[in-house]
Amino acid sequence: MTAIDDRVIGIFENLEVPEGYKAELIRGEIVMMAKPDRVHNWIVEAIQDQIPRLRWHRSVTQDINLPGLTSEPQPDLVVYERDAVEGPGRLVPAPLLTLVVEVVSKTSVLRDYRTKRELYAEGTIPVYLIVDPIKAVCVLLTEPSRASASGLPDYVSERTTKFGEPVPLDLLGITLDTSEFQTYA
Repeated sequence: MTAIDDRVIGIFENLEVPEGYKAELIRGEIVMMAKPDRVHNWIVEAIQDQIPRLRWHRSVTQDINLPGLTSEPQPDLVVYERDAVEGPGRLVPAPLLTLVVEVVSKTSVLRDYRTKRELYAEGTIPVYLIVDPIKAVCVLLTEPSRASASGLPDYVSERTTKFGEPVPLDLLGITLDTSEFQTYA
């Protein structure tokens, strides 16, 4: 990292975020957004409830560290094995994660579908699930590759399902029931 990267990270780590907002560091830029509405939270809760707690940590809005990148995104849900991380800390290293989930909001469409897709692929996170309450679909991305045909990091496998259809999360050993997922008003 450069001295500028280190300064941006320092500013980000000491940032006082106004109540009702959250902040992420994405490619050296501090991005602030309003906290989500109920539909968003209910979707995250429904996913979290289906992942076995005894085997997996299921952390909501957990900051993650993407080594070598000036980014500390805060996915809506991260999942990693219970014995993968020990002790306190603000960041979970991306290589330890099994799944990240982003629930699309009206202001995060491009960030969730493109920017974070590239970041999570570059961080070699095995499974990225985009849940889109605008389109009523889930996009399951697996097999991260640091360079795709376009030259950008991406996922090799992509599967789109409609709300109400099951989503197989093979690495977690479960099939996600999406029948409770709702769309935004």
